[in-house]
Amino acid sequence: MSSIEPERSPVRYKVAEAARLAGVSASTLRLWESQGLVVPFRSVTGHRQYSAEDVARLKRISWFRAERGLNPAAIREALENEDASGPAADNGEQMAPSGIGRKLRALRHTAGRTLEQVAADMGITSSTLSTLERTSQGVSFKTLHDLADYYGTTVSRLSGEEREDVPALIRAGEWRTWPATTPGVTVQLLAEGKTMMDCHRFVLSPGAASEGAYRHEGEEFIHVLAGRLELVLDSDQFFDLLPGDSLYFESRRYHSWRNRHDGETILLWVNTPPTF
Repeated sequence: MSSIEPERSPVRYKVAEAARLAGVSASTLRLWESQGLVVPFRSVTGHRQYSAEDVARLKRISWFRAERGLNPAAIREALENEDASGPAADNGEQMAPSGIGRKLRALRHTAGRTLEQVAADMGITSSTLSTLERTSQGVSFKTLHDLADYYGTTVSRLSGEEREDVPALIRAGEWRTWPATTPGVTVQLLAEGKTMMDCHRFVLSPGAASEGAYRHEGEEFIHVLAGRLELVLDSDQFFDLLPGDSLYFESRRYHSWRNRHDGETILLWVNTPPTF
């Protein structure tokens, strides 16, 4: 089992940023706080700051409200049930997870770890991890990467890229897509099988972001096909990438990214060796 190297400082989002990522207004976030649905961190100056896990919870609240039509009391109850579903899931009382969630749960069981233990190691809530294992959704791109690293695997392997019977030629529009673990982020496979490169086409919705910095072994190449991408290396080197721009960097450097375009941003993204 590999260990996660601690990030230099926790990534926190201001009200406006968190609201955009959750797809709601800033006033809605303040309302949810008054209703006890979320409790953001407060800076020394009293300003609200949201962690990546807070943002994942906000997206879950938004989903309960929009897709289920639940009122605040019902949303609180649903979230509490999810918090309590970890032990129940381990006892086989929940529906079997699918996709990435199923693989993560199997890796956790193989490692002999509980939801609470892994969540504590990762610095996330057990309810967030439980939701991921049951639905294959609800975490940031960074958290998904760190979980894969924690279990000694990669996001690409969790997503089922290493298949044997894959075509050498993949026609335009026939790309297979990763399971949608992170809202607003679509990853399409431009090459499959046991390759020496991870070749992906990223489609990022407005405001979509990694929601934190991560790193791994290897080297990376990004080419912007459409939109605008902000990429940050080691927390202090900023790149504003526009259509036609390319960037090459070592994967061991902490990197985070965000779609700065008011429409979709589309990227050609290559990692070598396939360590993502």
